[in-house]
Amino acid sequence: METGPAHAPLVLVLAGAGYGQQAPLLWWSAAVTRQADCELIAPAWTVDDAARADPVGFVTQHVETALGGRRPDLVIAKSFGCFALPWAVANDVPGVWLTPVLTDDVVRDALAAVGFPHVAVGGSADPMWQPGRVARTEARLVTVDGADHALEVPGDWRRSQRLQADVLDIVDRAVRAAL
Repeated sequence: METGPAHAPLVLVLAGAGYGQQAPLLWWSAAVTRQADCELIAPAWTVDDAARADPVGFVTQHVETALGGRRPDLVIAKSFGCFALPWAVANDVPGVWLTPVLTDDVVRDALAAVGFPHVAVGGSADPMWQPGRVARTEARLVTVDGADHALEVPGDWRRSQRLQADVLDIVDRAVRAAL
């Protein structure tokens, strides 16, 4: 019995406002994606005043342009990139949401609407990480003890590196689930 061509899962990796694709969590997330033989789309953007005025519209426009009508199997997003959550909900695309801005009603409401296999990760020292405000979500919420918005522990690069390796294990599991 013949089968069709193998489908390489498509993973969308979205940057933060000041946390680009070259930053540790996204750089390694892209490496995990490539090593799993997934196709990677990682749009670049510059967050300006207009983007800050309509972050959901800005991110959605960049996502749709980058995808060109395709649907990804997984989204990995950092901070500002998590404004893609409403788009992901509408398109039934699971995600790994790194430091979502839970102080924003739209992001918080979208995260509350998702379930497994979505996972959101934030640091206990990040004022934007307020998991208690999305208690009704069925997504997995992971709090990294002592980590700030970059998921780093200020003044302790070794601990930061270990904690980020744990976060990247979460990314790896999500990418493998997309296979």
